[in-house]
Amino acid sequence: ARTAAEVFQLLPAMITPEMRRHAKVVNFGIIYGMSPFRLSKELGISQKMAKLYIENYFRRYKGIKRFIEETIEGARKEGRVTTLLGRDRCLPDISSKNRTAREFAERTAVNTPLQGSAADLIKVAMIRIHQALGQKGLQSKMLLQVHDELVFEVHPDELRRVEKLVTETMEGVYSLRVPLRVDVNTGRNWAETH
Repeated sequence: ARTAAEVFQLLPAMITPEMRRHAKVVNFGIIYGMSPFRLSKELGISQKMAKLYIENYFRRYKGIKRFIEETIEGARKEGRVTTLLGRDRCLPDISSKNRTAREFAERTAVNTPLQGSAADLIKVAMIRIHQALGQKGLQSKMLLQVHDELVFEVHPDELRRVEKLVTETMEGVYSLRVPLRVDVNTGRNWAETH
């Protein structure tokens, strides 16, 4: 909602659910190199309006523009990018003369430290949670991962203990300048948790 208010230059109370959806598309699209043309198609708005959204976004979030530029520059020098936990991704096309290949490599260069680091962190959390469930002799089981979500089958008598264990493990998986936050939802099936 805050991003929507800043991108659309409105008071937070004036932001509608549709504006929030647009802000989410703007937020993630810009980070991953979405052009005004593509943003206009995604949101069903004019290219002029999409360009304005992008300009407003970068005017408000100067650090993101700097991050994108520095990441691409570093990828050109090194030929690779690295996730927070040290996993490398080689980018042989980062300096390609083929514009399509080069731009894809640039988007990958920006995406990898973000999504790749998130993937690293959830994998470490999964290992720690699995170990802790076994060490504590709990019957509950981790079933699957869906993007940044973990799904568990929890014995009813263990619900509060597992909620606490999962929250503390995921939020404490790695120390960052910004806190990692976890939302826990319960239900009889996955659909009920959303």
